[in-house]
Amino acid sequence: MNSFERPKLHIPKTKLEWISDSLGYVALAVMVGLIVFNWSKMPDQIPAHFGISGEVDRWGSKMELFILPGIAIFLQIVMTVVEKFPETHNYPARFNESNAEAFYTNSRQTVNYMKNIINVLFAYAVYITISIALGTEATLGWPFFGLLALLLIVMVWKMIGIYKIK
Repeated sequence: MNSFERPKLHIPKTKLEWISDSLGYVALAVMVGLIVFNWSKMPDQIPAHFGISGEVDRWGSKMELFILPGIAIFLQIVMTVVEKFPETHNYPARFNESNAEAFYTNSRQTVNYMKNIINVLFAYAVYITISIALGTEATLGWPFFGLLALLLIVMVWKMIGIYKIK
């Protein structure tokens, strides 16, 4: 069954998806707010890249602070659109009308959770970047790597979910 033949179902978002979206939008707002409220205090050179150890390994213009929010907003828009049309996603050959709702829900949740974890991850990176630029001795630390691990856990969890669908 190709994506043109797949049923279009209206499946309400789960409570966890609504919570995830709320956290994602708050993270976007925090990211932008941090930049706006700290802009005038920021030096011209800020941390622009972190190595695998979490230490700053490149400094750049404070204009580079807009890169992560720009990417986050772009991803938010694209992934929200992708999330709204689960019938266009890729599914295994065993996909049929009787299991379509389960596949759609699993796929939509995967996109939703990943999109919003990325927003939190980027907001944290902006926070650390600004903190270091303003003189705090910090590194990306365990929260950053914990959020990366959470992204991996969500992918594995939802992939296992695919295999459980009959």
